[in-house]
Amino acid sequence: MDRSKIKAVLCDIGGVLYIANKPVPNAVDAIRRIKEHYPVRFLSNTTQVRSDQIVKTLQEFGFEIKEEEVITALDTTKAFLLREQSSAYYLLTDDAKTLFNDLKALPCRYVVVGDAQENFSYAHMNEAFRRLQEGASLLAIAKNRYFKDGEGKLSLDTGAYVAALEFSSGKEALVIGKPSKSFYHKACKLLGVLPEETLMIGDDIISDIRGAHEAGLKTVLVRTGKSSADDLKSGIQPDLIIDSIDDF
Repeated sequence: MDRSKIKAVLCDIGGVLYIANKPVPNAVDAIRRIKEHYPVRFLSNTTQVRSDQIVKTLQEFGFEIKEEEVITALDTTKAFLLREQSSAYYLLTDDAKTLFNDLKALPCRYVVVGDAQENFSYAHMNEAFRRLQEGASLLAIAKNRYFKDGEGKLSLDTGAYVAALEFSSGKEALVIGKPSKSFYHKACKLLGVLPEETLMIGDDIISDIRGAHEAGLKTVLVRTGKSSADDLKSGIQPDLIIDSIDDF
């Protein structure tokens, strides 16, 4: 990888900046150092909470990160619905659903799936299935397989529930967040750089590394977060592998 061609950095949040509600050692200083050399945007597929809540948590950890520097799949989903002038049936947490309160008066043409946690009940899943059967389109805010939770253990993520609805309805979900090319290209456009001039740092071999590669970016895999030795057996090869964001 020719680092002289890199003009901007995109950085995942969960698993890279913090794990189990604690910042990664030296990550706060690492971000400060990176921002001295590159413009940075922070990308998140997190759908449990709103972007303002994410920023507040990061600032409490000591990161000098502003809300305009964070791009979330949740906010991108709302922007999509606004363009479509549509509301949706939401499989989300109660906190996340409040972001869409001002769309209630619009016609409902989509089913939106994020990490709904306890709201992934049979009744809610079945209602989503019925909406799809009646003609609604399926939007996956993200399609991650699993995430590392507050106890430091891997937990089931949104992708399993999206797959269930795809299987039962026969419809393929449009993925809004990582690993969709449009999500990465939007971030590059906001930074005023080309994809090939941009580096993505992440811990998810599929959403962060394969997704960014397919969008034309260079990639760095950190061994913190959900990353495991088995990731490299998948055939997906990052441009660089480091132990943590501090090593960048």
